Amino acid sequence: MEVNEQLVRAVTQAVVAQLMVSGAQPQDVSSTPAPEGAGSFAGKTRMRPKHSYENAVRAQKGTDPKEIVIGVGAAFQTEITKTMSGIPLEEVLRNIKAGIEEEGMTSRVVKVLDTSDVGFMGLEAAKLSGSGIGIGLQSKGTTVIHQKDLYPLSNLELFPQAPLMDLDTYRKIGRNAAKYVKGEKVTPIECTNDPMVRAKYQVKAALLHIIETEQLDPAKGMIEWEGTR
Repeated sequence: MEVNEQLVRAVTQAVVAQLMVSGAQPQDVSSTPAPEGAGSFAGKTRMRPKHSYENAVRAQKGTDPKEIVIGVGAAFQTEITKTMSGIPLEEVLRNIKAGIEEEGMTSRVVKVLDTSDVGFMGLEAAKLSGSGIGIGLQSKGTTVIHQKDLYPLSNLELFPQAPLMDLDTYRKIGRNAAKYVKGEKVTPIECTNDPMVRAKYQVKAALLHIIETEQLDPAKGMIEWEGTR
C-alpha cells in the first residue's frame, strides 16, 4: 500500500473522530498562524487546552501499611474518558479498587502531573503509598504494578497492550498489587498477546499520548484525585 499525504490525512481524521466520540475532542486551530515555511494549518486540529488544577490538593505520602496508591494519567477522566478499547475509565478504576479491597487492602487515587511515562507514574505512586506498592494507569489503559525501591523500568508487572485488556484483567491487577503488599506468592496475570495490535492502534495510541502529555503540570506534581473531575 502506498503511504501518501492523502492516506495519512484520512487515517488521522478517522482517529480524531474516534477520540471525539470518547470525549477527547480536539480544538480547531484554523485561525492559528502557520510558522514560516510550514504552509497553511487551515482545517487542521490540535489537542484540547490545558486543564486547570488551581485548587487541587497536592498528594502526600501515606502512612497506612495497607494502602496502595493508584497514579492515573494527567488527562484521566477529563480530556480522556475511555481506554483505547472503549472501556470507561470510571469502570477501570472501580475494578482495580475492587480487586485491592477483595484482598483486604485499601486504595487511594492520585493524578500524576509531572510525567506521562507509565513506569515513572507507577514508581511515583509506589513512593507515595503507605505500603510501598503502587499502580500506574495511563488514560489509554496501559498499566503497571510498581514497588518504591525499584528502578523505573524494573517493575513488578507491566501490561502494555491496552487494547486487549478487559475489566477482569484490571480487577486482577488490583488483586495482585494487594498480594505483593501482603508478601504472598503472586502468579503473574496472563494477558492476551496480539503482535498486530501495535500496528492497528499506533496512530490512536500516539494521539492519546499527546493529549496526556499536553496536560502535564510539573509544578503541581501529584494531586489527590478521588472523586474529582
